[in-house]
Amino acid sequence: MYRVDLNSDLGESFGNYTIGMDDEVIQYVSSANVACGWHAGDPLVMEKTIGLAKKNGISVGAHPGFQDMTGFGRRNMSVSPREAKAYVQYQVGALMAFCKAADQPLVHVKPHGALYNMAGKDYDLAKAICEGIYEVDQNLILLGLSGSEFIRAAKAVGLRAAQEVFADRAYEEDGNLVARTKPGAVITDEDVAIARVVRMVKEGKVTAITGKDIDIQVDSICVHGDNAHALAFVEKIRRVLTGEEIEICPLGDIIK
Repeated sequence: MYRVDLNSDLGESFGNYTIGMDDEVIQYVSSANVACGWHAGDPLVMEKTIGLAKKNGISVGAHPGFQDMTGFGRRNMSVSPREAKAYVQYQVGALMAFCKAADQPLVHVKPHGALYNMAGKDYDLAKAICEGIYEVDQNLILLGLSGSEFIRAAKAVGLRAAQEVFADRAYEEDGNLVARTKPGAVITDEDVAIARVVRMVKEGKVTAITGKDIDIQVDSICVHGDNAHALAFVEKIRRVLTGEEIEICPLGDIIK
């Protein structure tokens, strides 16, 4: 029996602005990455999302990003490793307070957007972030791009790490995601995307955009459900994985 976590980014609404379909998506995933108020979210949304996760028996992780709500945390920023470490500790601490108030464990940390992509390629940045997480709570799990500098840095720090793949994204031969600015970066055919995920889980392989097969490790699959079409995909991928005898489990049950 294969086991894998399904994670989704939730709690990204802000004030009067609603982003995503959290109530619906949470029925199909096993872990929620909750925005910490910098790239998205606000205190009331954080509180509500943790309550929703607890009600549905979903594992909770912090989703810290750059302080760039206008750019949704997707714009690169020039920051030192020390700054990145402090940014992550600040946001993890904020979400941890809400988790403690709700008696809901905080299980993992998955950096968001540009911070995630930059640290995935920059070892010093990744290590600083991992050190920041470890110093806050050494029992937390880092959720990072499979095979990236994040995974290498976490091992060096002594932090447990879970390797993440993306169902709807193309890969370069080095294991990095194809930049969204390039043709073919996003896989729009649902059946192709799901077949790729099943192969990643069962065979540990994925076909890069060049046509070459590369090795990949899967602990968690990122799925997005911020519109009705994406929500249908989340439901379908869970159904297909279950049919392929791939058990959907919370991250804490997979990473020991």
